[in-house]
Amino acid sequence: MDLGLEGKVALVTGSERGTGSVIAQRLAEEGATVIAHGFAQDSAEPLRAQGVRHTVWGDLCSDAGAAQVAQQALAAAGRVDILVNNYGTASDARWSEAETAVWLDMYEKNVLAAVRLIRLLTPQMRERGWGRVIQLGTIGSTQPNPLRPAYYAAKSALASIAVTLSQELAQTGITVNTVSPGYIRTPEVEAAFRAKARRAGWAEAQGDWASIEARIVAQRFPNPVGRIATREEVADLVCFVASTRAAFINGQNLRIDGGALGLVQ
Repeated sequence: MDLGLEGKVALVTGSERGTGSVIAQRLAEEGATVIAHGFAQDSAEPLRAQGVRHTVWGDLCSDAGAAQVAQQALAAAGRVDILVNNYGTASDARWSEAETAVWLDMYEKNVLAAVRLIRLLTPQMRERGWGRVIQLGTIGSTQPNPLRPAYYAAKSALASIAVTLSQELAQTGITVNTVSPGYIRTPEVEAAFRAKARRAGWAEAQGDWASIEARIVAQRFPNPVGRIATREEVADLVCFVASTRAAFINGQNLRIDGGALGLVQ
């Protein structure tokens, strides 16, 4: 299937590592001209070996830093057709631990970092009559647990933005959607669960990842598929939502969770 991404320009925030790096690579494989972003100068440069054409840097948690990123992207490629707001961070502070500063920090990093680039880059999409804005959310926006209240509240706001912005940009050729995964098998997540398995004395700790993953699914993330998502699977969904094939998908919060919605956790 041709996704129609050949010649489109995509900016992927926070793509120096993790799921963002795979999203950038997948978009490049589909023919898009990809701009990778990191917070430090040259931090995204290694992605050039994976097909990324340009790299930019800047702190999205400030107006000046976001403006720097937008200016670099437009100077490098002339336009941005697809904005993937992948950057975001989580806090494990529970209700008893989450002081005001934690709530503000989560909103700054997960909401305002995206809003700044939306405000800076959607006007030029509107001028050309085509664009995609894709937010990376979490299933915790619709199915939260008590472990990360500030983080889930911020991601819920991010999903809400997709709805209101899609209405604001009605009939402009721009769609706005949120892609919300459950657990993703990133190197960091795998390392953390392997360490947990060792600390807890799981017999699986000495075995392969599939055995550890089975316990994670049973205890934390029950779903009919019976595993957690790969970064590639999340990236493939982002690519489709970014494509010309997805023109009638708009204002949605698209869960990629193996069917976990509705199951008791």
